[in-house]
Amino acid sequence: MLFDLRGRGRRRATRVIYGGLAVLFGSGLVLFGVGGFGGTGILSSLSGEGGGAGGTSYSSEVSKYRKLTEKKPQDVSAWENLAKTLYHEGGQEPYTTSAGEVTGKGKELFKQVSAAWAGYIALNPPKPSLELAKQMVTVYGEGLEEWSKAVEVLQVIVAAEPTSATWYRYLAEYAYKANNTREGDLASEKAVALAPATERAKLKTELAEVKANPSGEKTYTTTTNGKTYTGKLNSKGELNAHEVKTTPASSSTTKK
Repeated sequence: MLFDLRGRGRRRATRVIYGGLAVLFGSGLVLFGVGGFGGTGILSSLSGEGGGAGGTSYSSEVSKYRKLTEKKPQDVSAWENLAKTLYHEGGQEPYTTSAGEVTGKGKELFKQVSAAWAGYIALNPPKPSLELAKQMVTVYGEGLEEWSKAVEVLQVIVAAEPTSATWYRYLAEYAYKANNTREGDLASEKAVALAPATERAKLKTELAEVKANPSGEKTYTTTTNGKTYTGKLNSKGELNAHEVKTTPASSSTTKK
C-alpha cells in the first residue's frame, strides 16, 4: 500500500538513503557549532512547538547530544534529542527573522537538523517519534523546501495518525510540489474524505489549485497596443512577459 512504511524493502531503502545522508552531513554537525529550527509558520503550530521561545538557548543541550552521538553512534535517543534541540535552538535570530523568514544562516542550520534526523532514522527506530516527525515537516517544508523529503516524513505521520485530514492535506500539497502526482491524488482523496462535510468542497478546490500550479507562482496577462502578453513577476515585482501569438482561424469553403 502507498502509506505502508513497514515493508521490508522500503525500510531497507530508507535506511540506506538516510544512512548516506548522515555520513554526508556528519562532519558538518561537528564543525558548525549550534543550530536548529523552531519554525513560525502553520506547520509549527500543528507540531505544538514554538522554538527557542523567549530567547532560550539550547546550545548546551546541542553540545551534549552531539558529543553523545559521536561517542555512541548507535544510540537512537541521542540522535533524536540532537535533532530536537537543534530544532528548538533555531527558533530565534539569526536563523529566522522576527517576521518568521528563514535567513541564509537558517538554511545552513536546517541542514544540520536534517543530518541529525538522518542519523536517527538510519537506526531504524521501531516507532519513529511523531513529535520529531512533525518538526521535520516544518524543516523540509518551510525551511528547506525539500518537498520529496517532506513527503517521506509525512508518510510516517499519516501512518501514525490515519484519520487526520490535516496531515493528509499537507501530504497531498507537498506531493504535488514534489511532482509526485499519483501520491498527491491519493492523499488528496483521503484528505477530502476525512474532512468535515462542510469543508470538503473548499478543500478539494484548494488541492486542485496546488496540483495545477505546484510552484504557487501566478501568471499575469496584460494587453498593450492590441497585443497580449503573459508572464510572471520577477524579484523586483516587474512582469517578465512574452507576447502570446494567436493563430487566425483558417478560412474554409463549404461545398454544396
